[in-house]
Amino acid sequence: MGDQLKAARVGALVVAALVAAFGVYRTVDESSSRGEGYRVHAIFDDAAGLITKSRVTIAGITVGRIDSIRLEGARARVEMVIDGEVELHDDARVRRVSASLLGEYLLAISPGTPSERRLVEGDRIRGVEDTPGMNDIMQDVGAVAHSVRSVAAQLERSFGTDAAGEQMTSSLRNLSEALEAVNATIQANDEVVGRTLGNVEGITSDARPLLDEILRNIQRITEEIRDIVDTNRGDIDRGIGEVDDTVASIHRASEQLEQVLSDVGEITGRTAAGEGTIGRLTSDDHLIDEVESSVEGVSDVLGGITRLRTVMELRSEYSFLANTFKNYFSIQLFPREGRYFFIQLVDDPRGRTAFSTTQVRRSPPAEGEPEFYEETRVTTTEQLLFTVMLAQRVYFATFRFGILESSGGLGVDLDFFDDRLEINADIFQFGYSQFPRIRARLSYELVESLYILGGADDVLNERTVDLFLGAMLRFDDADLAGLFPFFGGAIGGAAR
Repeated sequence: MGDQLKAARVGALVVAALVAAFGVYRTVDESSSRGEGYRVHAIFDDAAGLITKSRVTIAGITVGRIDSIRLEGARARVEMVIDGEVELHDDARVRRVSASLLGEYLLAISPGTPSERRLVEGDRIRGVEDTPGMNDIMQDVGAVAHSVRSVAAQLERSFGTDAAGEQMTSSLRNLSEALEAVNATIQANDEVVGRTLGNVEGITSDARPLLDEILRNIQRITEEIRDIVDTNRGDIDRGIGEVDDTVASIHRASEQLEQVLSDVGEITGRTAAGEGTIGRLTSDDHLIDEVESSVEGVSDVLGGITRLRTVMELRSEYSFLANTFKNYFSIQLFPREGRYFFIQLVDDPRGRTAFSTTQVRRSPPAEGEPEFYEETRVTTTEQLLFTVMLAQRVYFATFRFGILESSGGLGVDLDFFDDRLEINADIFQFGYSQFPRIRARLSYELVESLYILGGADDVLNERTVDLFLGAMLRFDDADLAGLFPFFGGAIGGAAR
């Protein structure tokens, strides 16, 4: 009876949390929909990744949202609601950009030139910039890979044999020796070379017509020889290649056979004499005992590794005020019961927030207003964060410390009802804002390995506080042991 009462209380708590979360979501959704603004639209060839209520930004700052997406002919018509104080002009442009690593997209607008006509309710943004899709990128990568394979095959045909490499090395060595000999000869006979060149210059100037005739004859002879060689090039190349390959193969085979026979004779003699590792293993009992001890030590180390318990988590959270998804991939390694290493990768659309102050000049200023005023801009960019922490459990509480989302941090986890209900609290990012970032989360296991969760993030900083709701999958060693053979078989079948 007591267990049933506890279960009923937990169920009532979960239902109340869900009702509260739904109320918060409706409140936030209605508050975000009541803002004043005007509607504009754009026509896209491809609206993949865009969803209603996705952000519309200028310079990374949210200035509106997507209200609806519908088909207009063979293209997509995207309706947007833009904040009333934001001005768009006739030459404004819009493009689809990636908002996260998981395929979420948003719209980025260039507002256009202030001298152009301002867009009003119902106008169309005509400047639409198409962004390449994954299919276009894969086609480009395939074309590049095909070109690389063709170049590699050509190089392999030209220089892929030992004979070709040896011929090239010999040619370069002969050329280097010839150049060194010519240089030494020129330096030793500098005066003679000078006189010879003078004589040659005189002869060529006097006998230029005869030399021209000789050169023309040489050119005709060269062309005839080239025609003969081109006509019989296949037979010549085939004959030379067969002779070279045959000689090289016989030479390599004889060298390898001689070396193998020499090695076999040496190894057999040393083994019979008890020399070397194999000889000692066959004759030294003490060495055999040491090898057995080493193998047992390696077995103990590998046994400890195989006993390492592993827990994997996949978590996704939707932030209501930021209108974004935050995703987590976590691994917990338990070398012993109650203590573990916590490693995590976080895909955070609000990974880094920067504040900048710009001094703006009015020209001319309005009557009674100063000439300069300061404008503060807040820029938020997506970033891939990491967590590495050491955790120790004491009864129902687990204490963590280390690097939390790429900054120093602390955390505590409280587990109740056989670890089905978890309360987590983290504090990190000291010095990033006015107060440290504090995040609290409540998780409940609906069914085995599936959790629902909700909580509040950055509750001390008014400008960045947010509420979130999400789900989590958690797998332990037994689940992973069942999954890995399946993936191995799937990968092997795809390879075949």
